[in-house]
Formats: sequence, C-alpha cells, structure tokens
Amino acid sequence: MTKERQKIKNTRRWVVKIGSALLTDNGCGLKHDLLDNWVSQIAELNKRGIEIVIVSSGAVAEGVSRLGWKSRPNVVHELQAAAAVGQMGLIQAYEVCFQKYQKRTAQILLTHDDVANRARYLNARTSLNTLLKLGVIPIVNENDTVATDEIRFGDNDTLAGLVANLIDAELLVLLTDQKGLYTADPRTDNSAKLIEQADASDSSLEKFAGEGGSLGRGGMRTKLKAAVVAMKSGTQTVIASGSDKSILMKIADGDNVGTLLTTTEETVKAKKQWLANQAYLKGTVTLDDGAVTALTKNGKSLLPVGIKSVSGEFKRGEIISCVNQSGKEIARGLANYDSVQTKLIIGKSSKDILELLGHIEEDELIHRDNLILI
Repeated sequence: MTKERQKIKNTRRWVVKIGSALLTDNGCGLKHDLLDNWVSQIAELNKRGIEIVIVSSGAVAEGVSRLGWKSRPNVVHELQAAAAVGQMGLIQAYEVCFQKYQKRTAQILLTHDDVANRARYLNARTSLNTLLKLGVIPIVNENDTVATDEIRFGDNDTLAGLVANLIDAELLVLLTDQKGLYTADPRTDNSAKLIEQADASDSSLEKFAGEGGSLGRGGMRTKLKAAVVAMKSGTQTVIASGSDKSILMKIADGDNVGTLLTTTEETVKAKKQWLANQAYLKGTVTLDDGAVTALTKNGKSLLPVGIKSVSGEFKRGEIISCVNQSGKEIARGLANYDSVQTKLIIGKSSKDILELLGHIEEDELIHRDNLILI
C-alpha cells in the first residue's frame, strides 16, 4: 500500500460522483439493484465516520426513458423537460434505498450562477455543511431544468470537483464504467494499461482521455478536469469502476483500485478556490510585462498603470481575467472598478484616479487578497 493510499484510509469527508452510464440501463430507466449496492456501501462508510456528498447524474437519462424517447435530445428545452421528469424518479430511487438503512437524504440542485455569485456560493457551502453535521446524505445534481448553455457546468464531473471545494472534501471519487484511466481505450485496444497513480496536475494525462457517451456529457477528459479543480482544496481523486460491487469499501480500505490522482499543492484559501474555479468571466485586462512580474513574482496587487487594454463588460466586484501580451491567462480576480471606469484609468498611476473619475474606490484595480494566479 502506497502512502497516498494509506492517506485515504484516514479521510473523513468524501464526494462520490456516479455517472449516467452506471445509473441507467442504456437509457432504459435506472439500475435499482446497482443503486442499492452503492447506497449500502455509503451507509457503511457513514458508520465508519465518513461524511459523504453524492453528485448524481442520471436525471436526463431517466427522463428520456420515462417520456418514451429513443435517444437523448439535443434541443435545450427538451433536455430541460427530460431533467424535470427524470429528477422525480432519480431522487425517489435514492430516498427508497437510503430508507432501508435509516438514512435521511436531501436534494441539492445547483447552477453555475450559484457558484459564480459569492453570496450564493457561501450559502450553498453552509447548507451542505449543515446537512452533513445533521447526518444527512446530500444528493447534488446540476439544475438542468433552468440551466442554459451559457450557465451550464457542462458535466457532473466538473460539478463534483466544485462540490469538493465547497465542502473541503478530502477525497473525490468518480465512479464510471471503466476501471480507471488507461493509456488507451481498453474497449478497442488490448494493449491498454491502467494508470494506477499520477499527479492530478500532470497535463500529459490528457492525451489518454476520451469523450463521453450518448447518455451523459462526461468522459475521462472531464474527470481529469474535475481532479484539477478538486486539488485546489487539497482533495485527492480516485477514478474507479462503479461496476465493482465493493468498490467504495476497497477505496476506503486503501486497496490499489482505480486511478488515484494525487495532489502536492498547498490548499488554496476558500475565497481563492472560488475565484480559480469560475468558468464564465465578465472581462479581460491585458497586462504589460512589469505588471505580470509584479503579480507572479512579487505577490503584488494589480495597479491601473500596468494595464495595456480592456475587453468585455463588467461591474465592480465581478471576476475578470488577467492575461499577458501573448493572451495567456496568468491570474483572475475581483475588479474594484467597472469596465467603463477601467478603460479611463488604464496606464495611469493610482494618484490620477481621482482626477479621471471624480472619485476613488481603491488604488488597485484588483487587490492581491482578491486575486489568484492561474
């Protein structure tokens, strides 16, 4: 047993994500026997003192089945309808299974807006932590009924990584229909080998990742992305086969199963985790070389004098991206001025702000406490 696997044995807070390919019988309803098996393992882990949040796919696929459709639709309003219908069956199934073990459950539906807005992010964090304290099993899903392409997480793997950040989970478990990450697709290549352990930040892993199936939006690529998101809160990730009937117990016992994606990064403060994980940014500022050095090497705030140009429309307090002159993102943070004001003060010293705007909020466009390097 490696020291990283040994570390898992001592974890006390997990996020477990179960994918559509596992939960649904090729789109023909839920696999209730498998669901009951995972629930029984989660109930046992609870007895061991491990708190668990479930991120569950399957609502759209269950809705497609209930509506008698032959395939997953592509039109947004039809997907939303399928999600609304499917959520009823999905949560009912979880509730029935957990009642067998005298466990209470709670449904949490999130959209990207809930994570992008700082106040709503903190509310979600508090709600999840309160439910865990009460011994309740939260079941989280994307609120597909109201989410549009512009505010969609994109997949429940990414959502699971963000939930790991929300609750400061020690372990993220991504259950899939494969045993883990392989060097090639094991369904088509007999020489494919399972990658037992790697660093979550290793970008070379992406060459081994594929895309998702017809019933879900995820794939190995999104699972690697989720692991990168999770590592910002010091969370390790295991990608493993949900078809193994004792997979969660094996993981908890430190067995060498699945692919373990480790992290050596220091845990980022909660506020900066939130900044780092925003997918939809309101604007971009291009920095000169001096400003890039000040941010990346010297830990300074971003001053207007170091800004070359501004794009997008943003308000005070919204998150913007900071890029170098080659267009590479180096940081992001909360703007102290809106986009109109920022365009007026770029390239100017802080002492000029009052004269240019008629008032001064802060000397900096982004204070270092509200900025994270990417």
